[in-house]
Amino acid sequence: MAEGGDRRRHPQNLQGVLRLAVEAGSASEGPVPQEPMSDETKTWLREALADVCKGQLDEVEQMKECLKVLRTEGNQERERDQEDGEEEEEDEEEQKESALELLSELCENLDNARDLMKLGGLQTCVSSLLCHPQSGVRWRAAQLIASCAQNMPEVQCYLLSQGALNKLLHLTDHDPNPTVRVKALYAVSCLVREQEVGLQDFLSHDGFSVLMRGMQSDSEKLRTKSAFLLLNLLTAYPEHRETVLSMGMVVQLVSVLRSPHSSMHEHVLGALCCLAEDNRGVEDCRVSSLGLEELLTQRAQKLQGKEESQEELEFCERLRSVCFQKWTSAISQEDRRHCIDLDQR
Repeated sequence: MAEGGDRRRHPQNLQGVLRLAVEAGSASEGPVPQEPMSDETKTWLREALADVCKGQLDEVEQMKECLKVLRTEGNQERERDQEDGEEEEEDEEEQKESALELLSELCENLDNARDLMKLGGLQTCVSSLLCHPQSGVRWRAAQLIASCAQNMPEVQCYLLSQGALNKLLHLTDHDPNPTVRVKALYAVSCLVREQEVGLQDFLSHDGFSVLMRGMQSDSEKLRTKSAFLLLNLLTAYPEHRETVLSMGMVVQLVSVLRSPHSSMHEHVLGALCCLAEDNRGVEDCRVSSLGLEELLTQRAQKLQGKEESQEELEFCERLRSVCFQKWTSAISQEDRRHCIDLDQR
């Protein structure tokens, strides 16, 4: 690296080198010709590129070592000493958890996520780690899948072909550990948002029902994330409103709104607004036994003046306007016409 005032930080990965190249290209644009690259700068760039390549190789080796740990099976000879065997088992579990955490960190780099897929690491996650007896391994495996799948269509398609979505939905729906359920749902969202193949897989496994049950769970995080994903999918794919409405989702969402107030209610109201863009959704909201109009009126009054609740208030007012104000006005006009007819008689 050049000494003196030009103390630049080496890029830590290939993305950093590309960013450096873009910056260098931008700097070279302009009416004034740039001077040729100095020998000192050339030396610095060569060293930086060498460091990046070495760092990338080091990270691949780290991933390989992590996979060795994750693929290690328990020692069958533990039975000879139960106490020692239990200690060894705990050590192996801790090692697996540490390996998964390191892989999640490394795979924030998209190149590493792709390399892990090629090394068979994601297949190991799907085939064995998602169903590991220890919850700490299960949720970290789900987190790793989410880290690799996010914004990576190639990895998403691979995971879908391995049956990852079905297993993740099952964990979201049935795992006894709340952290596993939340992490599994996060991984589900990384496989279905803005991913048409993933969405079709989600629909084929009745994913909307999983979200509906998630909003009724004992875990506040799972309730909130389920409502958020429902809102996101209804916003991005309005063509599936009819599917959701046919499940009786309006009744379920209104029931959720009657639970103690929490941040998830904003997402629930947003989802109801999406469903109310369909005529059937409006009709479902108007069912008198739901008492939704009164509930919205009361909620709007409570939210008035609360800056942190403005978006929820907007959803509330929008839903009330679409479903009830115009409808009430039309009924009132009909009543007035009916009264006039009676007077004329």
